[in-house]
Amino acid sequence: MREGRIPQEGCGPLSEGSSRRQVRRAARALLRAFLIAGVVATVNLGHTRLAYAQVTDQGLNGNGLKKKNKSSFGAANSPGTIFGKVNTNIDRAQPMRLQGDQLIYDKSGDRVISRGNVEIFYNNYILTADEVVYDQSGGTLTAVGNVTLKEPQGNIVHADRYTLTDDFRDGFVSALSIVSADKSHISADRATRREGNITEFENGKFTPCQSDGNTPPLWCISAARIIHDQEAATLTYQDAYFQIYGQPIFYLPYFQSPDPSVKRKSGFLTADYGRSSTLGYITGIPYFWNLAPNYDVTLEPLYMSEQGLFLKGEWRHRLANGEYTVKLAGIDQNFKNLPGDPADNQKLDGFRGSVETHGLFSLSSWWKFGWDAIIESDDQFRRFYKLDSILVTDRVNQVYLTGQSDRNYFSAKLYQFGGLLTDDTPRTESYTHPIIDYNYVFADPVAGGELKWNTNVLSFTRADGSTTGSPSNPRQTDQNINRVITELKWRRRLTDAIGISYTPFADVRGDIYGYDNVTNPQSVTIVQTPDGPVVGSSEQFSSTVTRGIVDGGVLVSYPWVANTDRGSHIIEPIGQVVVHQESLPQRRLPNEDAQSLVFDDTNLFATTKFSGYDRIETGTRVNAGLQYTFQSNDGGYARFLAGQSYQLSGENAYLFPGRTDDGNFTFNPANGLETRNSDYVLGAYFAPIGDFRIISQSRFNQSTLALRRQDLAAVAKYGPLSVQTGYSYDAAALFTNPDDPNVIATPTRLEEILGAATLQLTNRWSLGGSTRYDIETGNFRYDSVSIKYADECFVLTASYIQSNYQDLSITPDQTVMLRFEFKHLGDFAATTGNLDFNMGGDQRTN
Repeated sequence: MREGRIPQEGCGPLSEGSSRRQVRRAARALLRAFLIAGVVATVNLGHTRLAYAQVTDQGLNGNGLKKKNKSSFGAANSPGTIFGKVNTNIDRAQPMRLQGDQLIYDKSGDRVISRGNVEIFYNNYILTADEVVYDQSGGTLTAVGNVTLKEPQGNIVHADRYTLTDDFRDGFVSALSIVSADKSHISADRATRREGNITEFENGKFTPCQSDGNTPPLWCISAARIIHDQEAATLTYQDAYFQIYGQPIFYLPYFQSPDPSVKRKSGFLTADYGRSSTLGYITGIPYFWNLAPNYDVTLEPLYMSEQGLFLKGEWRHRLANGEYTVKLAGIDQNFKNLPGDPADNQKLDGFRGSVETHGLFSLSSWWKFGWDAIIESDDQFRRFYKLDSILVTDRVNQVYLTGQSDRNYFSAKLYQFGGLLTDDTPRTESYTHPIIDYNYVFADPVAGGELKWNTNVLSFTRADGSTTGSPSNPRQTDQNINRVITELKWRRRLTDAIGISYTPFADVRGDIYGYDNVTNPQSVTIVQTPDGPVVGSSEQFSSTVTRGIVDGGVLVSYPWVANTDRGSHIIEPIGQVVVHQESLPQRRLPNEDAQSLVFDDTNLFATTKFSGYDRIETGTRVNAGLQYTFQSNDGGYARFLAGQSYQLSGENAYLFPGRTDDGNFTFNPANGLETRNSDYVLGAYFAPIGDFRIISQSRFNQSTLALRRQDLAAVAKYGPLSVQTGYSYDAAALFTNPDDPNVIATPTRLEEILGAATLQLTNRWSLGGSTRYDIETGNFRYDSVSIKYADECFVLTASYIQSNYQDLSITPDQTVMLRFEFKHLGDFAATTGNLDFNMGGDQRTN
C-alpha cells in the first residue's frame, strides 16, 4: 500500500511586513475555529467568477546576439503566460538591452556570459540576475542567482536558476517563486515546461494570502505535483493538502480547477448547506454549464429533509445590444409539512413554483426596451423559500419601452399588480395595458417663457371579484378605466431692479375618461358589526367623462443675502397664488393614481399636491413660506423651509376622499390640507461637514401645533464608526364625514425607528447591526447583528437575523449564518435557525 505524502511544514513564510504579525496571531485562534468547521466544502470545480491576475513562466528575448543557423536572439516565438493565453503582442523590432559588470564571449564553448548585476530589458520585461549564460549550441538561456523576472502584467517571478530554450517554449525553473499582480504566490522546488503548453510544478504551493516573515499564510494548497494545462486553462493538483496557518486540514488525492485567468468554465460550484426548523437539513451542489461565451445555465437540486427535493435553475444570455435572465424554481409540496394551520395550507399541496425573468436591451442611442416579471403558483411560495425578501407584500411586473432625446421623452409600460398577503382582496389584481407618457419641451420661447407639452394615455383593468349572470353561468365583471390626458404648461421667470423674482405660470389641460363597472367612492358605506366594520353598500356605474382644466398663478420670492467671514446667509420670503376652477365633479370618479398624498415642504409650492392625474386641486389657494439658507466657506450647508397653505375660495379637493369598494380611503383624509388653513410644514436640511447629514420633514397641527407627521433621517461617520438612523411618525386622527355622522374612520397610528451602524474594529475586523422597532406596539420587527473578517484572500461573516412577521405558513424566525469565501476557490455558507436559508442567490458571490 502506498504511503500518503507527508505534507510540508506549512506553505512557508511569505514576504510581508513584520508589523502585521501581532494582528495575525491575535486573530488566529478565532479564525481557525470557523475555518476548520467549514473549509471542507470550499472545493470549486466550476467557475463563474472573474479571473485574477495572470502569471508567466517565459523568459526574455531580444535582438542583437547572433547564433549559428538561427534567427536573432529576439526573433523566436513570443513569451507566454502561465495563466491565460499566450501574449503575442511583442514588437520584435525592439532591441534587447543588456548590461552587467562583465561580458564574456566564450568561443570554445559557444557561449555568451554576462556576470554581476545583470539586467536585461526587452518589450517591458525586466530580468535581473547574478549571471546570465546564453548557450548558442544548446539553444538555451540560463539566468543564475537571485533571478527576478518582472512582466508587463505586473507579475514577478523569483528563482535561483531559470533556464529556457531560445524559442521560449520549453524549459524549467529551480526553486521557483512567483508573485502575481494581485499578490498571489506560487512556489515550487522545480518547474518544467514542455510542448509549449504544459507547465508542471514539483512540490508546489499556492496561496493568495500575505504573511509576515515568520507566520505561514492564512490558507494555502500544497501538492506533490501541480500541472497547468494552458490550452485547457486548468490546474490539476495531485497528492494535495489544504492547509490553514500551515496545518493540513484535509487531503485531496486528485483535484482540478480552472486556472485563475478563467472567467467561466463548466463544473460544480460551491456546495450549499443549511439547517432550518421548517425546511430541515438542506444540502445541494450547483452545476454550471458554460455553453457559449455569451450564455450559460446553472442548475441546483437542493434536498430538504422536511420538505423534499427543491429544484432551481438559471439561464443567462448576453446579446450584442442587451441581456436577459430566466430563473426557475419548484417543488412537489406536501402541505402537511408546512407550518401553520393544515386546513389553510391544504391549498398549497402539489406543485409549487415560480418563473422569474429580467431583460434590458438598447435598441438605439435613444431607445431602451426591457421587462421585469415573476409568475408564481401562490403568494406564499417565494417568501417561504426565501427567493424574495419576507418584507415583499406586493408583486409588480412590467414590460417597458422608453426613448429620450434632448427635448423629447416617451415611455410605454405594461404593468401587472398583485398583492401577496392573505387579507388581500381581488382588487389587488390589476393591469395597465398600457400606460403611455410623452413629454416635449419647445425649443423656442413662447411669450418669453418655456412651454411644455405632456400627454398621458392609460388603459387599466382591475379585478373587483363581483359576478353577473345566472348562478349556473356566472361571469366576473372587472373594472375598466381608459383615459387620455393632454396639457400645456408655461413658465417664465422675471426679476425686477430690487431683486424680487416673479414666476408667472399657466396650465391648460383636457381629459377624456371612459369608465366601465367602477365604484363611486362617495357611495361606499361602512357598517359596524360585532366582528368589526365591513362594507355595507356601494354604487357602480359606467360612463364617459370629459373635463377641461385651466389654472394659473404666480410665485414671488424676495431673497435677502448677507455675506460674512464664515459664509453667506440667505433669507427668502416666498408666496404663491394658484387659481383653479372653483369646483370639479370628481369626487364620484374612481381614484387610481392619486392615492399617495403626503403634504410636506417638498410640495408646498406645487400647483397640486396630488400624486397623479385622477384628482385635481380646485379653488383659489395661497401657499406661503419662509426659507433660510446658509452656505459656509468650508462646504457646510443648512437650509430650513417653513410654510402653510390657505384655501381662499372654492371647493377643497382634499376633503372627503371617499372609499374604494373594499372600504379603504382613496387617499389619507388626515392629510393636513383638509382644513381651510393647512397644517404647518417644516423642512430642515443640515450638513455641517461631509460626514454628517440630517434631513427632517415635519407637519404640525394648524391650531394646536401638535406634531402630526415626522420623517427624520440622519447619516454620520466618525472615524471607524458609521451610523444611519431613521424615525417615522404618523399620528392617529379622527375624521368624521359631516354628510354621514355614522361614518367615522380612525387612521392607524404609526411610529417606528430604524437604525444601522458599522464599526471598523481593525483594518480587517468589522462589527455591524441594524434594527427596525415598532414604537407603537413595542415590538422589534426586524433586527440583525454581524461580525466580519476580510483580508486579501479570505472573508468570514457571522450574522444573526431575527424577523417577527407572520402570514399563514410564514412564521417569525431567527437566523444564524456563517459564510466563508476563499479567493480563487469560492465560498462556503452554513446556516442554522428557522426559515433562514437564503436560496435566492444572495449568499453566493458570482
